[in-house]
Amino acid sequence: MRYAKAVIVSVLTVVLIWALNRPWGGIPALGPLLSPFVGFWQNAESINNTDETITVKGTQSPVTVVFDDMAVPHVFAQNDHDLYFAQGYLTARDRLWQMEFQTHAAAGRVSELVGDKALELDRFNRHLGMVYGAEQTLKGMESDPMTREALKAYTAGVNAWIEQLTPAQYPIEYKLLGYGPEPWTPLKCALLLKQMSSTLAGGADDLLMTNILRKYGKAITTDLFPDYPVHEDPIIPVGTKWDFKPLPVPNPPKDSALSNLIALSAPGFSTLPNRANPDIGSNNWAVGAQKSATGHPILANDPHLTLSLPSIWYQIQLVSPTVNAYGASLPGAPNIIIGFNKDVAWGVTNVAADVLDFYAIRFRDASRRQYWHNNQWKPVRQRIETIRVKGKSDVIDTVYYTHHGPLVYEPGAKPFRPTIPTGYAARWIAHEPSNEMRCFYLLNRAKNFSDYRKALAYYVAPAQNFIFADNENDIAISPNGRFPLKWKDQGKFLLDGTNPLNDWHGYIPADQNPLVKNPPRGFVSSANQFSTDPTYPYYLNWQFAPYERGHRINQRLAAMRGATADSLRQLQNDTYNLRAADVLPVILPILSEKGLSQEQRKASQILRQWQRNNDAGEVGPTIFTEWMNQFMKAVWSDEFDGGDTIPMRFPSFDRTLTLMQRDSGSRWFNNVKTPAREHLPYLLSQSFQSACDTLTKKHGPVGKSWAWGMHKGTDIRHLLPGVDAFSVLDLDVGGGNVIVNATNERSGPSWRMVVALGPQPKAYGVYPGGQSGNPGSPYYQNMIETWKKGQLNELLYLQSAQEKNNRISWKMTLK
Repeated sequence: MRYAKAVIVSVLTVVLIWALNRPWGGIPALGPLLSPFVGFWQNAESINNTDETITVKGTQSPVTVVFDDMAVPHVFAQNDHDLYFAQGYLTARDRLWQMEFQTHAAAGRVSELVGDKALELDRFNRHLGMVYGAEQTLKGMESDPMTREALKAYTAGVNAWIEQLTPAQYPIEYKLLGYGPEPWTPLKCALLLKQMSSTLAGGADDLLMTNILRKYGKAITTDLFPDYPVHEDPIIPVGTKWDFKPLPVPNPPKDSALSNLIALSAPGFSTLPNRANPDIGSNNWAVGAQKSATGHPILANDPHLTLSLPSIWYQIQLVSPTVNAYGASLPGAPNIIIGFNKDVAWGVTNVAADVLDFYAIRFRDASRRQYWHNNQWKPVRQRIETIRVKGKSDVIDTVYYTHHGPLVYEPGAKPFRPTIPTGYAARWIAHEPSNEMRCFYLLNRAKNFSDYRKALAYYVAPAQNFIFADNENDIAISPNGRFPLKWKDQGKFLLDGTNPLNDWHGYIPADQNPLVKNPPRGFVSSANQFSTDPTYPYYLNWQFAPYERGHRINQRLAAMRGATADSLRQLQNDTYNLRAADVLPVILPILSEKGLSQEQRKASQILRQWQRNNDAGEVGPTIFTEWMNQFMKAVWSDEFDGGDTIPMRFPSFDRTLTLMQRDSGSRWFNNVKTPAREHLPYLLSQSFQSACDTLTKKHGPVGKSWAWGMHKGTDIRHLLPGVDAFSVLDLDVGGGNVIVNATNERSGPSWRMVVALGPQPKAYGVYPGGQSGNPGSPYYQNMIETWKKGQLNELLYLQSAQEKNNRISWKMTLK
């Protein structure tokens, strides 16, 4: 019996070892992860205070890297090749898995890592032409000797780090998913830019708007979805003169949308559409010398993106004989994206121009080898896509390319993004050859306004509002990118791909992009609102972010005198709810307390006494936000909820507020699905009661449990879904969607920076995370508390590797 037990135990042990060391479908082998020799135990890190010298293949001269107390590397190189080699090496050292995972996602390769649960995401990115777009951008980068060499050096640096890794040293995510890093390539740098274009310039309402036009006709569509809102405070101040002779704007075809409604019939959908994320935005501004306490400009920027760990950005200082710049870089791309040098500072916010249009394609037959355009059959280019799926057979897909772009979904398919029409090709600016890297290379080295303008001429996508300030006391802002030359509203609706008049007709000249320099008001700013007033001679888009953030920023800046860096930091944390200030005086007098329960009356009183600040401890913003959500549904869902077959969207809040102010008896306040005739007071009362009931069900009786910060519950999640142990959840912070401090449930300020220019720049910044991508590092999330409190860290801007400073922790030498 003793021997039998021993045999059984031995067999079970062997089986267990075998089971733990092999993958099961999409589940990786757990044995290596649990191993004390190569598993997650090896990923613990401690604070390093010891200088070290590392021998690497690829540098031309020794490189000194100074690390400060926040683990930010300050790179001192003797030439630009070594500078970018070191940037690649150091970024990979801290963020390798993040870099590779994001480029895998852009390339449609996530199924290789997690199995078929990511197959539809991968198919979407392949059919959208993400790799094709990256290949075009790479051609642009490699055609320029300057950017080609920087790209090669950066790639060599990343690979130098990868080559010296052992499996025990792999970032923990590789161990969790059961794979290892592959060699870095220049294409991956281009893919990272395409990923940003997908996030910031990949949204479209063309299908939804076409369905609305089909159902309600041109007059109602134009009335409810106007090309310019009633409430607006554009980026380029109203009245700015355009000092150029515009190109002729192409004429639209006759009845360009109406004549094609039947041909552009929309396919069915099983779910309502997920429209572009309204929380993705940003703020930036710069005050001129006349408003500054120092007599020099001060610039601020806080891009709002999905909050994630590892952090989206990576702080670094880059110093060589040609440059000394500090700021936030994108892990996986050379140069600094948002930052400063001794002469200038710059930042970006998203423009949201209409640079993605959809064209109905008429194929000759089922072979899809030819399509009809301009009264002739034209050849289709087929691109075969092989998608590797972990634990399963490869999936072979074919993408059909026309001169417009790729057919994203064939007729009858179920799209991954429900706002994408089937049977349409995507004309997208991200497919154009470009060299954004040249733009940032030049910005990092800029000395004045002229250098800023030269740099921006190279930038294509995603279009950004580039803000600028320099030591010559110039401030400026330009909504900048490569904008298609379109007739008005071209792309607001789906387009007929057979008619060449619907094609893009070139581009707006770069020197005619909107720009303002040193405006009389003494400041420039943007918050994703309309770029210009209607006098700008070109069409950029018909919709932008709501006006409230931009207008609130301009209110504060207009009133500022003697501004300091801390003044601008405080403005970044402003929580005043301008939307509530606009709408509550209209609706609270109409809200009758008759029929309200005792709890609902308490909520009404809280709202009436609320001072309109979305602070974390306030209950008012919780009630207001839920009420407005319920109210918008009550007004519009009966007419604009198309169910499973006709996805549509609601009119904007601006249009709804205007209706309440100017036409309170509007037909749109009546619910067409009920026999009674509803009016505005009834809708306000019912939606208020519904909001209170929803909050009571979620939080209990009205009180502190309704506080805005915990109701909103901001999460900073790890890039791998469901890995809560590597995430920071339920942060109690204020802010909101149309608030300057635009912190929402899953998005918010991903990097806050303030730069005070002068003889020696003084800069401050923070992001919600840390320098390291390793959850076992003390520098993984060490900045979150500072970010949560609305504070900033002083950014250490060194002049030499020998400079003494008590914040310097240790040095690394690469040779």
